[in-house]
Amino acid sequence: MGMIRDAVRSTRGRIVIGAIIALVIWKVGLVLVAPTKVMPGFTPNARGQVNVLVTLRCTPERFHVLAFQQHGRVSGTQDDTIEVRGVSFAKLNAVAQPYWVKRVAPLSAE
Repeated sequence: MGMIRDAVRSTRGRIVIGAIIALVIWKVGLVLVAPTKVMPGFTPNARGQVNVLVTLRCTPERFHVLAFQQHGRVSGTQDDTIEVRGVSFAKLNAVAQPYWVKRVAPLSAE
């Protein structure tokens, strides 16, 4: 407890504690907002997977494609959207969690 008490008393310690608290609030906020970004109308297949169209707040770059490859197969990009196939229905909120994701909608059947 002595180290925490010293941190609270020093200016640097308060800055570090404030930054940690702000980071935790930011992460919790992202988790709470993620379900509102997922549009209704998803129908999972027999394996519990869906195809999604992820709309970003910017033009997708290599970083975004690599990030979404963790959730499924990226089949293409167009304007500010990325098509991701084979996403687990249970992981839709994880796809919508990053701050640069504007919306996650079902990919229309071809």
